Amino acid sequence: MSFQGTLIGQVLPKEELVFLTREWEGERFEDGRPKISDELLERAKHIGIDDAWTILRNFGYKNQFEGGWSKVHEDVAVVGRALTAAFVPNRPDLDTVIREKGKSLGFTGSTNSWPIERLSMGDVYVADGFGKIEGGTLIGQTLGNSIFHRSGNGVIFDGGARDIDGLSEIEGFNAYVRGFHPSFLEESLLLGLNAPIRIGRATVLPGDLVLAKREGVLFIPSHLAEKVIERAEFILLRDAYGDYAIKTGKFTTGEIDNQWSEAIKEDFLNWLRESRPEVKMTKEGLNKLMKDRTW
Repeated sequence: MSFQGTLIGQVLPKEELVFLTREWEGERFEDGRPKISDELLERAKHIGIDDAWTILRNFGYKNQFEGGWSKVHEDVAVVGRALTAAFVPNRPDLDTVIREKGKSLGFTGSTNSWPIERLSMGDVYVADGFGKIEGGTLIGQTLGNSIFHRSGNGVIFDGGARDIDGLSEIEGFNAYVRGFHPSFLEESLLLGLNAPIRIGRATVLPGDLVLAKREGVLFIPSHLAEKVIERAEFILLRDAYGDYAIKTGKFTTGEIDNQWSEAIKEDFLNWLRESRPEVKMTKEGLNKLMKDRTW
């Protein structure tokens, strides 16, 4: 893979992005970014981030969570497909060539608005702002409104934002940032767009499923999104059934909290048909989930 083209104006070329995310077998955006379905995004809103984190670690992905955020709202989750950007401290000669390259690609305005032009509905703008807060405010109310209009979603910035009062007025929007500051963005340069980035201690690829809740932000590789969601949904069902089975005296805590007997499996499927008729699960599907169980 050549170095040329991996930095901005330098948007990561489609063939390189497809190469980096080659385990994804589903639909892609025109630029090559994995396109997790809207149906999966909706289901992801209802799973627990702690369950998803545990499942992901058991798949061998141990560097996908980052905490320690300031937020516009504590109770507004951000769930969607990652569109990534990387910023670096400004350097005049590099700034000149980046702006020339960006102009040739049709970008206009300041570089921090360029990623916004690439957003689609369901995307989450994820930016490595190298932790800068003062002078590192990547958005305020105006850009926040533009982001929400294009994506219906919020942002994850390893950097800052300004105008928290204005941002809080955007219903349904949230920003996970390192801090808020009244300053404008200065001495920051967009170096990479739609490329792999680092957010704290997490590695993020374009198209990752972003799951941001009160605990922090989890970046789930696109090719594992459905598996993680399916297992996390089962954990929620298992916990609900476990409460029922223990309270009714059908089974003990020890029985529920280990690999299930055939009697428990049959009772669970009966409970599922009666209390969750919208959930379709076969004995074969249950056995597969229980076989894979390491949580």
